[in-house]
Amino acid sequence: MDSLTQIVLGAAAGEVVLGKKIGNRAMWLGAIGGTIPDLDVLGKFFLSTIDNLAFHRGISHSILFSILGAFAVGWIIHWLYNSEYHKWIATFCRALATILVGFIVDMFLKMLFPDTIIPTIVLVPVMLFILYRSSKSRYFSDNWEKPEATVRDYQWLFFWSLFTHPILDCFTMYGTQLFAPFSDVRVAWSSIAVADMFYTIPFIICLFIAASFHRSSPKRRFWNYLGIGLSSLYLVFTLIHKQKMNNTFAQALERENIEAERFVTNSYLLTNFLWTCTAETKDGYYQGLHSIFDSQPIRFTKIEKQHDLLKNIDTDYTIKTLRWFCDDYFSVFRREDKRLQFNDLRFGSFSGEAKGGDDFIFKFYLKESGESYEMEEAIGGPPEGGEKEVMRTLWSRIWGN
Repeated sequence: MDSLTQIVLGAAAGEVVLGKKIGNRAMWLGAIGGTIPDLDVLGKFFLSTIDNLAFHRGISHSILFSILGAFAVGWIIHWLYNSEYHKWIATFCRALATILVGFIVDMFLKMLFPDTIIPTIVLVPVMLFILYRSSKSRYFSDNWEKPEATVRDYQWLFFWSLFTHPILDCFTMYGTQLFAPFSDVRVAWSSIAVADMFYTIPFIICLFIAASFHRSSPKRRFWNYLGIGLSSLYLVFTLIHKQKMNNTFAQALERENIEAERFVTNSYLLTNFLWTCTAETKDGYYQGLHSIFDSQPIRFTKIEKQHDLLKNIDTDYTIKTLRWFCDDYFSVFRREDKRLQFNDLRFGSFSGEAKGGDDFIFKFYLKESGESYEMEEAIGGPPEGGEKEVMRTLWSRIWGN
């Protein structure tokens, strides 16, 4: 899931474990724990492009990392709280967390209001003011008290904030190597998009309301558990809804006389109301979109496999890694600049009709070197400058064909 959602989930988990003892500190620490697994994106600075693709949502999203990471980070936090420089360290960490949250909120604002920077201009001073007031009252006043929590308390908090992160990611199509390093199987239930406003927004509202109450207040626990309950129920709904969509697409394929050997369904961007399906046949793939508000039958677009454009398809390291990543749902074609484009078809296309190379949601550019390949670039999302049009088309398509 997106970073903001993981921060909220981590904060809620921290509140459950230590909120009654240390108040809003538990939310802040849980938010940090919920962010840590995604720091594997730093792999792009020391890994090749293809190795970084395999590394993301790998060991840092595993059960083993949740256990070992909880022991290590919990001990560090306990040590920091007992350090004579704690106030300055805590203020610095809070500033980093504020910057991180600011970037994520700004990303969502740009998606919702692509034609203006006014929301961003308003956001910056508001977040700086919150950082100043909270740090001053928390760390540089006579009311500051060292939290009464043990090493075990912090380790338990970080276990749950770390562990819930990969579990939530398992609900997406991207999947998670939950059992790394013992297995590279990607657990992917693919019932929810990587960003879903109906999951995240109610969760955020409940968390903010909970944070406004004193740590001993029953209302604080009520609102936090309400947010966890609503988000969990929504996840259950997505699983049930996926089964319904599977049946709907299966019937549509049969009606169109498409003899699919297998097919995969995935919730579309930002919503669980619009779904995409990719079905594999002997000579190609078929893709279709379906909204719960559709009044017309599902239309499928055929996509040629063109796997014959690849050499050493079963032995080349880059190709094998890409095939593992996309579960062998892929097509290939040569772009106008002569580069090969490898398309991960599980995520579908923006139009639902695979209109050209830029229409695929997840794609990779390959560089040929003799009989082998090198991945030049991985692209997930709309082409640069096309975000506004994609959002407009998506919003329109959600409400039916």
